[in-house]
Amino acid sequence: METENKKILLVEDDPNFGSILKDYLILNDFQVTLAKNGMEGFEKFKKEPFDLCILDVMMPYKDGYTLAKEIREKNKDIPIIFLTAKSMKEDVLKGYKVGADDYLNKPFDSEVLLMKIKAILQRQATEVKTDVAKFEFEIGDFHLNSKLRFLTYKQEEPVKLSPKENELLKMLAVYENDLMPRELALTKIWRDDNYFTSRSMDVYIAKLRKYLKPDENVEILNIHGEGFRLVVKNKPKAAAAAE
Repeated sequence: METENKKILLVEDDPNFGSILKDYLILNDFQVTLAKNGMEGFEKFKKEPFDLCILDVMMPYKDGYTLAKEIREKNKDIPIIFLTAKSMKEDVLKGYKVGADDYLNKPFDSEVLLMKIKAILQRQATEVKTDVAKFEFEIGDFHLNSKLRFLTYKQEEPVKLSPKENELLKMLAVYENDLMPRELALTKIWRDDNYFTSRSMDVYIAKLRKYLKPDENVEILNIHGEGFRLVVKNKPKAAAAAE
């Protein structure tokens, strides 16, 4: 995923650590604004838009939890990662309760932080993509009306899809010929990503393959460990003209 021009607000009261972390993120193509405490962090947050916030928990004047609450009041969707020297379960839970997307205990591997940042921004980008207002899709010779949950093949009688079949096929259609991440489908449709929901999704994928079988130019591919691709091949012009 492209990280260039993504803007990060880093709030860290340790000047040496904050400066080193800022430089590291800049080297990885992020734009970084550094604040030395919670009060300064909130003032900077109000002045310009950011794509993600990294907040130290223990800071003078205003701690990370309080700052996160204020940020959430201004922008409920911006990702927040907490950095803390504490590893108590209660502190971690408190962080998630105020809206943290992730949590790292100091000291940590900077590459792990980088991977977490990229994963969060990637997930946010794909979630925006799937929240489309469009509800009608052409999938080869099929027509999907996701509002009515009707899947129609050519002039045949439409098949009424179940709610989960409908949501899954719609998401695949949004990502037509591209990767639909497994984790995204599980969290948006099943509201959980675990072994059992993953097996359930595999069953629904098998059902959708059966529905789509009449059109040989439409196929759902399993991309091992990553997700699925709804592949819609272009028909040869001669075959298309003959219909």
